[in-house]
Amino acid sequence: MDLEIVVVLLVAATAAGWVDAVVGGGGLILIPALLTAFPGLPPATALGTNKLTAITGTTVAAVTYARRTRLDRSLALPAAGLAVPAAGFGALSASSLPADWFRPIIMSLLIGVAVFVTLRPSFGSGIQDAEGVTRRRQLLAIAVAGCGIGFYDGVFGPGTGTFLIMTFSGLLSMEFLQSSALAKVVNVGTNLGALTVFALQGDVLWALGLGMAVCNIAGAAVGARTALKRGSGFVRWVLLVVVTALVVKLAFDQFG
Repeated sequence: MDLEIVVVLLVAATAAGWVDAVVGGGGLILIPALLTAFPGLPPATALGTNKLTAITGTTVAAVTYARRTRLDRSLALPAAGLAVPAAGFGALSASSLPADWFRPIIMSLLIGVAVFVTLRPSFGSGIQDAEGVTRRRQLLAIAVAGCGIGFYDGVFGPGTGTFLIMTFSGLLSMEFLQSSALAKVVNVGTNLGALTVFALQGDVLWALGLGMAVCNIAGAAVGARTALKRGSGFVRWVLLVVVTALVVKLAFDQFG
């Protein structure tokens, strides 16, 4: 590879790690960078290499959040455990389920998320009433995050971090910062499940992915610390920016 391509990929990996650590969505940066650097690269290989890079940064972010904020392990660990096989099954199904099926649905959901978060400034702020959070709602959140969103991350992926944050904030009345911490743990599970399948299929560029992982870890460490320092209000604005970028990207892929 030319030096210019290497530099671009390393910068993209760093930026992707930062975004993933705050709200998720780093694949929005890294996957297009890979496909631009290697025009003939199969999409499955781009996805597999992205998972290899992302799992390192997401793991660092999850550990950072766990050390510096309150993380409910009774929610995080079961959801992450379910996410591993769910994402693996999603990755196995990726080739048989056309992306064109998902894009309009996901665009509609993301637009709905953006409108809802904009019109409800108290959502995710930590001032919601948490008295109605029953064990049934906790189990529902675990199932939706682990099984539903886990499968989605394996089969398609864009917006996974956003959907995890909205699930935990909506069902469990959590602030965005705490939801983001839980999302990172579950995202480690989704990345592990999908990466295992892509690796077994030979769809991972190991040397390149591990090289980018170093920069992804650096970006994730900075992103997690920034989110912890700035709080839920900062996470809210980054979420809105990432959601907008995802909608534009999906619309371009669908109609461009």
